[in-house]
Amino acid sequence: MIIGLTGSIAMGKTTAARMFAAVGVPVFDSDDIVHEIYSTGGPAVEDIGRLVPQAVKHGFVDRRKLSLAIQAAPDLLKQIEAIVHPRVRSAQAEFLSAAAAAGAPFVILDIPLLFETNRQRDVDKIIVVSCPDDTQRARAMAREGMTEAKFASIMARQVPDTDKRRSADFVIDTSQTIADTKRQVTSLLERLLLLTKGLPNA
Repeated sequence: MIIGLTGSIAMGKTTAARMFAAVGVPVFDSDDIVHEIYSTGGPAVEDIGRLVPQAVKHGFVDRRKLSLAIQAAPDLLKQIEAIVHPRVRSAQAEFLSAAAAAGAPFVILDIPLLFETNRQRDVDKIIVVSCPDDTQRARAMAREGMTEAKFASIMARQVPDTDKRRSADFVIDTSQTIADTKRQVTSLLERLLLLTKGLPNA
C-alpha cells in the first residue's frame, strides 16, 4: 500500500516523516532526492545551469539563488519542475520496487506538492500534516532566509490547507507538542497496519 504524506510549508510534515522512518516504515523523501540531484555532479545541475546560470555555483545548485530567481520570474517554476520532477519520480519507482521486494506492508511517499502536482491517483491513501495558520506563519518566518514576500509567494503556489485536509484520508495535527504528534503517528501506524491486513476498525 502506498501512502502519500503531504502538507503545506512549515506544517511539520518532515517531523512526521522522520517519526514514521524511526519505527522502520520505508519513507521516500522527495526533498532529499532534490538535494541529491542539485548537489555537485548531480544530474540536474547542468540543465538548471542553462536555465538559471546565476543559481549554479561551484558545480552545484544554490537553492537560495534559485528561489530568488523564481520569485523574480515565476514562469521559471514550470521549466524547473520539468527538469526535476521526472528525476524524482524515477527515484520513487526504484524505491517502490525495492520496498515491494523486501515485503514491506506499506510505504510512505513524502511528497510536499502532492496535490499541487496532481499525484493523488498515484497513492492509495493520503496523510495531511496540518496546524493553524498562525502557527504555520510563525514557524515559517523563523526559518533562515524567509521573508514575508517569499512566504507569500510560496503560499500562493500551494493548495489551501483546508482543501488538503478535506481531501485527506488521515490528518496529523502538529499544533501541540512533539510528544502529541508522536502519539498521533503511533496511532495512525496501527490503523495503517490494520488496513494492509484488510481488518476492520482501520
